[in-house]
Amino acid sequence: MSDGTPSLLDRLSLNQQTLRQWSLPELAAGCARAGVRGVGLWRAPVQEYGVAAAARLVRDAGLRVTSLCRGGFFTALDPGERAAALDDNRAAVDEAAALGTDTLVLVSGGLPAGSRDLPGARERVADALGELGPYAAERGVRLAVEPLHPMYAADRCVVSTLAQALDLAERFPAGQVGVVVDTYHLWWDDTVGAQIGRAGGTGKENGARIAAFQLADWVTPLPAGVLLGRGQLGDGVVDLRWFRQRVEAAGYRGPVEVEIFNPALWARDGTEVLAEIVDRFLTHVG
Repeated sequence: MSDGTPSLLDRLSLNQQTLRQWSLPELAAGCARAGVRGVGLWRAPVQEYGVAAAARLVRDAGLRVTSLCRGGFFTALDPGERAAALDDNRAAVDEAAALGTDTLVLVSGGLPAGSRDLPGARERVADALGELGPYAAERGVRLAVEPLHPMYAADRCVVSTLAQALDLAERFPAGQVGVVVDTYHLWWDDTVGAQIGRAGGTGKENGARIAAFQLADWVTPLPAGVLLGRGQLGDGVVDLRWFRQRVEAAGYRGPVEVEIFNPALWARDGTEVLAEIVDRFLTHVG
């Protein structure tokens, strides 16, 4: 007898960038055909299509938006740049609410030009979370701090570990600020299991901090620029099932979002790639 918990396949979500070759209508139709019930969307293509129109499209296809990427980039020293970043993040919160998702993924931002002050940059991230958290919560959206692999610390994200992300998030109510567990960024950290446990719980009200769970594999050699080097599930070294078991042991029962930036996948037929993802998901994550 079912306890009402969705099956793992029912929780599968496809991040829009994984099938970048598809338009938003193609994404919605393709996921619906494949039985994938969730999609993670990105702001630029949603804005191009129209936020309200995108919300209708996804809803009419019987899908839900599991996350919106991305907000963040909070580390600027210039007051004008900082104000502009906060305004853009308020707009991102509004877009997330209009799309019906409660999760806005944040990439914190790298070091400003000429700076070597990582602690100072992280404090500016905390300041921004303090300003934006109440605004987001009023609209039913939680800010999800995503730690990125340390190779991105200089230019993209000064938050490199789940411990650092939790140190920031725990300054604020759990309903305002959570964290993202992304296997691509965290697989190397021998403290990540303990940190997932630290983030655990069964609801925002009693302290659960895991706002999103994302999957990609780590393959080498990394390409030039490293951004587009995420591997198809099962092609690399990450123990994906272990991560799934750890977040579930911590109380997480939300969407499991496949987010792979890989030109080799983008060059292939999208329907074929999606079928492969579903198969790999069941084989390597289930």
